[in-house]
Amino acid sequence: MIKDGIINLLKPAGMTSHDGVQFLRRLTGIKRIGHTGTLDPMAVGVLPLCIGSAARITEYLDLDYKKYRCEMQLGLETDTQDIWGTAIQDRREAGFPERAKVEEALFRLRGVIYQYPPGYSAVRVNGKRLYEYARQGEEVEIKARKVEIKDLTVISYDSDRGRAVFDVTCSKGTYIRTICHDTGTFLGCGAVMSSLIRTASGAFELNHTVTLEELKDNGAEPYLLPPDFPLVHFGQATVSADRGKWFANGGHLRMSEIDIIREPEFKNPSSGQEGVRDIREEYRSAYNIYLKDTSSSDQNPGTFLGVAFYSPQYKKLVGDKIFLSDRAIFDSTEASEAVEKTVQGRGDSE
Repeated sequence: MIKDGIINLLKPAGMTSHDGVQFLRRLTGIKRIGHTGTLDPMAVGVLPLCIGSAARITEYLDLDYKKYRCEMQLGLETDTQDIWGTAIQDRREAGFPERAKVEEALFRLRGVIYQYPPGYSAVRVNGKRLYEYARQGEEVEIKARKVEIKDLTVISYDSDRGRAVFDVTCSKGTYIRTICHDTGTFLGCGAVMSSLIRTASGAFELNHTVTLEELKDNGAEPYLLPPDFPLVHFGQATVSADRGKWFANGGHLRMSEIDIIREPEFKNPSSGQEGVRDIREEYRSAYNIYLKDTSSSDQNPGTFLGVAFYSPQYKKLVGDKIFLSDRAIFDSTEASEAVEKTVQGRGDSE
């Protein structure tokens, strides 16, 4: 019986992110499922779906960068900023700029910028989605949002057809359609997004996605990733069975009671490292806590218990979210440790 975990879905074109959630709910019979970031209906690629208690990790993923491969069609403008919208202007017969001009326009968008979300988008204004205003023909003020374009590279350009393919790495909340639109505005010819593939979302990558067909044929369980899989920015620490049980039941941990495997990525702030990502102060001292066992290693720290933040007030690690409180896990671990101590004791007496 599936309890929790994450499916790295390969979302097909024509499916909304919510459709992906509904598909997995029907497949597993579990209602508590959410995704980690909306992907446009006609886009394809990485769509992590969190099942059960794993859905609680989504707030930790704001630090993740997302990666896309986009095809941009120059000479065209639409109301949705992509090729599937209603055409506003079509200048394709006038010819297209040379590659150097296109690269220059895209280069201007690198770094920390302010971006206006498309009118047809899921951004909320006064409790209502922008696409709802657009469909009803209502005008609403759209405020620019600060985003980070960490990397943007042109892969190919067809000057005869005005089609450019580029890779982009960006922060949460970036609209790739708007990158195309703003590029077309700078060039004076207009541009729309004509295809989009999300190749990565934090630790989730395209080459490790699962298709709908595979899920239908084999169920979700063979493809489940653990809840801690994407929590790569946090430190890692192990605890003994008795301290693990204490922690899982709400107890705080002294730093002397843990064995640190890895320190948090943002423990020591450095200029330019964080970009526009809103790094909560707690994340600088956040640790994934694991139950130490005989198989623990840097690659496999043990059974994941939860996430803890260091509290300057208590001078201890305080649980923020607990993901494992199954007493049977601790009972079996304690029994194993007792057997091991008994065997060691016999060896000493011989």
